[in-house]
Amino acid sequence: MAVSDTLINTLFDGRYKIIRKLGSGGMANVYLAEDQELGRRVAIKILNERHANDDQFVERFRREAKNAAGLSHPNIVSIYDRGEAEGTYYIAMEYLDGRSLKELIVGRGPAPVHVAIDYARKILDALRFAHRNGIVHRDIKPHNVIVDAEGRVKVTDFGIARAGTSQMTEVGSIIGTAQYLSPEQAKGAPVDQTSDLYSVGIVLYELLTGKVPFSGDSPVEIAMKHISAIPEPPSSLRPDVPEDLDLIVLRALGKTPEERYPSAEEMDKDLGRVAQGLGVSRETEEAATQVLSRSQLTPAGTIAPPRPPAEVLYEYEQPRRGRPGWPWLLVLLLVLAAALTGWFVYQQVRDQLADAGTVGVPYLIDLRETQAVGQVLDEGLEPNVIREANADVEAGFVFEQDPAFGAKVDPGSTVDIKVSTGPPQTEVPDVIGQSRDEAVAALARADLEPKIVEVFSEKEPGTVTGQNPAAGEQVKVGTRVQINVSRGVRPLDIPSVIGQPYESAASALQGAGFRVARRNVDSTEPAGTVVDQQPEGGGTAPAGTTVTLSVSKGPVEQPVPDVTNQAEGDAVATLEASGFTANVVREATEDPNLDGFVIRQDPAGGRRAPQGSAVTIVVAQFTP
Repeated sequence: MAVSDTLINTLFDGRYKIIRKLGSGGMANVYLAEDQELGRRVAIKILNERHANDDQFVERFRREAKNAAGLSHPNIVSIYDRGEAEGTYYIAMEYLDGRSLKELIVGRGPAPVHVAIDYARKILDALRFAHRNGIVHRDIKPHNVIVDAEGRVKVTDFGIARAGTSQMTEVGSIIGTAQYLSPEQAKGAPVDQTSDLYSVGIVLYELLTGKVPFSGDSPVEIAMKHISAIPEPPSSLRPDVPEDLDLIVLRALGKTPEERYPSAEEMDKDLGRVAQGLGVSRETEEAATQVLSRSQLTPAGTIAPPRPPAEVLYEYEQPRRGRPGWPWLLVLLLVLAAALTGWFVYQQVRDQLADAGTVGVPYLIDLRETQAVGQVLDEGLEPNVIREANADVEAGFVFEQDPAFGAKVDPGSTVDIKVSTGPPQTEVPDVIGQSRDEAVAALARADLEPKIVEVFSEKEPGTVTGQNPAAGEQVKVGTRVQINVSRGVRPLDIPSVIGQPYESAASALQGAGFRVARRNVDSTEPAGTVVDQQPEGGGTAPAGTTVTLSVSKGPVEQPVPDVTNQAEGDAVATLEASGFTANVVREATEDPNLDGFVIRQDPAGGRRAPQGSAVTIVVAQFTP
């Protein structure tokens, strides 16, 4: 298994949980991850292990993070974090659930004219912001433009971007994808913002026609065409392309920065006019006309300058006396510069084509199987299609080839084409009835992601009671499987029924999901009245719990003590000691000897009365 695959389902740098691989490039791999601190999904770009100790690649990686982090714009992918961990470097950036512009062009073909204009304008909007901040992207191509499901367009990969103008060559090699390089990049000359606009012109051309204007068997051959060849107008390949849109593309593809648009704003203005059905600016019309005027080619395939009329030739043959010599010197210097450039390109082409009789392997990655097979056959090679599951590539598209693009092989050689059958599948295991930990382990072994939902159930707490998808289903590796885990029986609120008749109290408890037990007790309350309950009302308990009700047997009758002729205080104490209450009533008397004594009571002494009932006593009060 590849080293990078071991990152799946791990926590990178103690913060980012790696979910799956999104793609890979020559310098880094990109994964979908979940930021555990902020709870959001991010795309994390991790420098390949073989490049982590290469100072040049590390510098490019840091430069990408620094440049992009300083650019906050709706059409530029946001950089959230960057750092060094586990022996390599990484960038955490905004995750877009979409496809690259290259994938859309390969999968769907040329875009509708209005869509192509809209995409190009959004790319220009991003570049305008970057250029204003002194950043030249230097690698604009459809692979670095992401379009999400809502049609939002974002530019990414500032890996070779630099502030200001700079040399394009690094360690003798041309950086960037050959089909989208500007002429000055192909020659290793300094670049500026107009180099990005040239690349936008290539992208717009491909959006309109489904193909790039310059192609070849090797990067050097393509670079030579960037320097010398004039592209066909898009309308020659697609008649519904407006003539004014031709002019915009041709001006953007000017061979020198002076012939192109001076800024992204100017190119965007022309595209805006065409979108409204208006004509381009006079400057664009003149610049495009000048480009087209050089489109006559000699039999050798080089550009021939327009032949001047006979009068002009004669005039050059008979120069006037006294004509200054500096124009000739200037012409000589220009010719010498052109010769040196031609020699430089020729040497590279000669090196690339040194092996006579071989065939260049075409670029097949991201093509549909039928398209890839067709291109291999067109080159006189033999395709060998190998179908494999791939989590990152849509079914039917090529994700790997051997030999690699640009390799020189003998005619009839076999080219292995690995075609995706879609994400790898796995069978969902049956985890119902297992414990929570057992179920999680079983799903992990099947490369599935558990989603635990706790539910109330009569099953023992911690037991899996259900799952979705069901056991036995074939699903994509990494699919989330929901498992319902019992948290025990749902607790219910216990109603308070003290003071209610037993029948009413029992009915209320049973209706709430409880069992009822009765216990008769002595009480002064009326017979059949609930005087206590356990558990108490207001709490909670699982359904089916038994609630015990204490029910009054009714008051107990006993003899009433005779308290007549007793002092008031003694009489009250005697009654209370016997379980009765005293109700004192005073009555006037003329006998001072009776003052404060009980002269009557009701019920009378010796009669039976309910315990706790009131006994009325009449106390004499002396009144002269």
